[in-house]
Amino acid sequence: MNNGNCAEIAASIGVIAVRDSKDPHGPVLRYPVASWTSFLATARNGDFDALH
Repeated sequence: MNNGNCAEIAASIGVIAVRDSKDPHGPVLRYPVASWTSFLATARNGDFDALH
């Protein structure tokens, strides 16, 4: 179910950019590729499952 909380993610040279899809001119968070890769691995491992 889509509750309106959407993020857009784009890859650039050495950086992953994340922004709120409802605010395309708003702030963009930029993460080094290594940090983003680590975040995804942690999420896939279920380490965030208990956080609500």
